[in-house]
Amino acid sequence: MTPHTPDNTTAGAPADDTDDTTDHIMVEGFDSQVPVVIDLDAPRDGVPLVIETQSGLERCAAAIAAGTGPAGVDAERASGFRYGQRAFLVQIRREGSGTWLIDPEPFDDLAIINDALKGVEWILHAASQDLPCLLELGMWPDKLFDTELAARLAGLPRVGLAAVIEQLLGFGLAKEHSAADWSTRPLPEPWLRYAALDVEVLTELREELIDLLVADGKLDYAEQEFAAILAAGVAPPRIDPWRKTSGLHQIRDRRQLAAVREMWLERDSLAQKRDVAPGRLIPDSALVSAAKAMPATVPQLLGTKGFHGRAAQREAPRWLRCIAAARDLEELPPLHLPTNAPPPPRVWADRDPEAAARLSTARPLLQAKADELNLPMENLLTPDYLRRVAWRPPVDVTVETVAADLRSLGAREWQIGLAAPLITAAFLNPQPLPPKEPKAAE
Repeated sequence: MTPHTPDNTTAGAPADDTDDTTDHIMVEGFDSQVPVVIDLDAPRDGVPLVIETQSGLERCAAAIAAGTGPAGVDAERASGFRYGQRAFLVQIRREGSGTWLIDPEPFDDLAIINDALKGVEWILHAASQDLPCLLELGMWPDKLFDTELAARLAGLPRVGLAAVIEQLLGFGLAKEHSAADWSTRPLPEPWLRYAALDVEVLTELREELIDLLVADGKLDYAEQEFAAILAAGVAPPRIDPWRKTSGLHQIRDRRQLAAVREMWLERDSLAQKRDVAPGRLIPDSALVSAAKAMPATVPQLLGTKGFHGRAAQREAPRWLRCIAAARDLEELPPLHLPTNAPPPPRVWADRDPEAAARLSTARPLLQAKADELNLPMENLLTPDYLRRVAWRPPVDVTVETVAADLRSLGAREWQIGLAAPLITAAFLNPQPLPPKEPKAAE
């Protein structure tokens, strides 16, 4: 790997003759050493121009197709500012083709870029965040390397992009523009510099992570995880997305719940029409407050504690109509949707002590194995998978039947190979739960 030289490095500067050793910092969890952090403040090739014309897009696609090796890919959204999670900038860097910044807004899609990357491994950090908005543009990788997931499997103590780059490459990467409104046009030059730097060293980072994974015998784990992400695709639309309203747990009345639903749907429609994040019109807390109060007049609505937001007063009649519609409904939504998920583990001891014993016996075994492998327990096995198989275990508990259950839930083969024997042992010999302490007399 060729080291990156920041622009603020002075060529020919005299060496410090007081000590000819290089300072190093230790990264917890493995023996590698990296130089003291150097700020990564400018792309090595300068800040590229943003592609926003068809001819520029064609030139970009040709250059990327002519490059070699994997491609670093990233996308910037305007979460909290615009409706939805679409990309407002796509960054790509590949050896031999340099860094490209693409504004997707002028184009119907970026299929031409996807074609240029056919068969090429894409390097993304926390791929699940960017893949949905890239798919909206007609882009989907044939092969994936997720540096965030690789860092988790490698046992790094911090797995944010800036932290991983600092730990493994010794570069400091500023993240001050990560929450910016990327729908801004024109994009300020400092933002473009930041965006270009996000893909600047992804190839080098991939190499370092592969070295760590190979040394620990975990590269196959990572490859299975990456393949599973691609096979899973993008999650389907959520059923009743309004049920994710923050604070909805405060609602205990079905008619009030209907009021939240009616206002949420109206807010979503208005936000989509105006292309603004719904929460910027009126926050979730305002919807819940209004539903709990169920006001009948605009003054009552505006007097509701917690009812605020840009469109709270201006659109007050709109929200009041939603509440009135909920008040007149004959068919009300259920407080909870039916689910096949186990109940919260805190109630297991009362509802099914045997299941609680299975879970409490298996958890420490899996935690010990995760500690031994130096990776988070949730990466060894998704906690929900353990809860489900503990709540409803196979009739005949064997390594094979437990493995089959885990596989049907979506566990990867490397996880099954490590977890199934431990879970089987726990289920066959569950340790009794400690006796409950008697409640103190009132």
